[in-house]
Amino acid sequence: MAAPPTRARADYDYLIKLLLIGDSGVGKSCLLLRFSDGSFTTSFITTIGIDFKIRTIELDGKRIKLQIWDTAGQERFRTITTAYYRGAMGILLVYDVTDESSFNNIRNWIRNIEQHASDNVNKILVGNKADMDESKRAVPTSKGQALADEYGIKFFETSAKTNMNVEEVFFSIGRDIKQRLSETDSKTEPQAIRINQSDQSASGGAAAQKSACCGS
Repeated sequence: MAAPPTRARADYDYLIKLLLIGDSGVGKSCLLLRFSDGSFTTSFITTIGIDFKIRTIELDGKRIKLQIWDTAGQERFRTITTAYYRGAMGILLVYDVTDESSFNNIRNWIRNIEQHASDNVNKILVGNKADMDESKRAVPTSKGQALADEYGIKFFETSAKTNMNVEEVFFSIGRDIKQRLSETDSKTEPQAIRINQSDQSASGGAAAQKSACCGS
């Protein structure tokens, strides 16, 4: 009876939850579809509330299961989607390089992250639809890079249509989160050993509980 869960757990080394946020129409669903299914559609279907896909990748010899949540950009769905910020380990902030207002709203999305997400959540800035003709571009690459530099986060320009940098974005944030999780694991392991060795007093037990909680 216990065998199936063991096999399921062995399918991956890390489970990483990602969140796609940004204005409606910037191509969040297209990016997710391209990355998870390798497909692209020109028909625009508005995401209602929230949707998700799963893809398992390999990074540095580890199997990483990515659970990627795609959120609705419209204001009326904000109360639904903000509930998913807290559980996210990484957030992709997406704007459309042909739509300056979607770029300007990135600051509002970052404020939402600061308000609702965990303090240590990884963030990455994504300028989508970079395949579009330069005459239609409203946000120069340098402007996107400057905003990313201001917040100390990585920046990519992508195209879900041509598959430009789509894999790179998800692999980049996945690798950064894996690194953070492995560092957390290596810090908590010695603590656990010391706790087991010095299980001498009630106060020590309380301290151990607190340290395990903070490390999780």
